[in-house]
Amino acid sequence: MAVTPGRVALAVLPTPLTAAPRLADALGLAGRLLVKRDDLTGFAVAGNKARPLEVLLADAAAAGASVIVTGGATGSNFAAAAVAAAAYAGLPAVVVYAGTEPDRQHPNLAAARHWGARIQFTGDPARDSVDAGIADAAAKLEADGERPFPIPRGGATARSAAGFHWAAGELAGQLGGAGGRGRVTVITATGSGGTLAGLVSGTVALGRPWRLAGVSVSRPPAETRERVLAMAAGCARELGTPAPGPDDVELADGRGPGHGIASAEGRAAAALALETAGLVLDPVYTAKALAALPGILGQTAADPDLTTIFWHTGGLLDAVDEITAKER
Repeated sequence: MAVTPGRVALAVLPTPLTAAPRLADALGLAGRLLVKRDDLTGFAVAGNKARPLEVLLADAAAAGASVIVTGGATGSNFAAAAVAAAAYAGLPAVVVYAGTEPDRQHPNLAAARHWGARIQFTGDPARDSVDAGIADAAAKLEADGERPFPIPRGGATARSAAGFHWAAGELAGQLGGAGGRGRVTVITATGSGGTLAGLVSGTVALGRPWRLAGVSVSRPPAETRERVLAMAAGCARELGTPAPGPDDVELADGRGPGHGIASAEGRAAAALALETAGLVLDPVYTAKALAALPGILGQTAADPDLTTIFWHTGGLLDAVDEITAKER
C-alpha cells in the first residue's frame, strides 16, 4: 500500500519558470527557452536540494532522530544544505567528507562549518569512501546512545525523490498557465540521480507530457541510468503511480574531463548564461548541463514550436582548487 511521504516545508514553491530569449538565441534555438529556477528555492544555499530535504527531514523527525549524518565531496551542495536543514530542525549534524582537509575551503564546506556541523574526513580521496564513513559515523553515534539518521551522498533515495515527483506536477501547472504549446523538452544536470529519478517518476505519472533528458556529470551514463531507474521505480511505488521503464531514462554524458572538474564547454556555457540571462551556473553541474543542451536537442533546436526547459538546480559560481588543479 502506497504511503505518501511527509514533508517539512523548506522551499518557497513554486519556483519561478522564466523566459530566457537572448540565451535561446545564443544557443541557436528557434523555439522558447524557459528556465525552471530551482536555484531560487529560498532555503539557505540549498537550490534543488531543498525539495528532497523536505522529505528527509520529515523522515528524520518520524524516526525520532537526534542527529543527522551525511557526507560527500568538500564542494557538496547537498552536504551544506543538509546541515542547514538539520539546524532548522534543531538537530546537530555530522558530515563525512572524502579525502583530507583542503588547503582552501569551498564555500559549501565553510557554510557547513558555519551552521555547526561536526566535520570528519575519510583520508581517502575516493568518493565512495564517504559511504563507509557515513555508516561508521552512524554506528559510533548509536553506540554512544544517539539516534542517528544517516543520509546517503546527495540525499538520493526513492523516498526523497518524491520531492521532484511533485515538482513535475508543479511544472505541468506552470506550463498550462504559461500558454504551453507544441512539444516540450526538459533538461537537467544529473549527479547522484535523485532529481532526475523524481522527475522521471512524476513525468510518467502525468502521462509523459514532455521529453525528459538528464546530463550525467558524475558517473558514467550507463551506471547513472541504472541508479535513476531504480530510484524512479521505488518512488513510483511509494506514491502508488505507474512504474517507469528503461525508455523513460534518457541521459547524455556531460562529465567532460571528470567529476568535479570544470570543462571548457561548461565555462563557455556559464559565461553565456551570465551575459545573456543573468544566470549564475556552477562549473561542475549546471554549466555542464547547459553545455550539453544543444547536442541533446539536435535537429529539434530548429523547431519554432519546441519549448525547452532548462532545470536550474542551483550551485555556486566559485570553483575550488581541485576543480582547476588538472588545468594548472
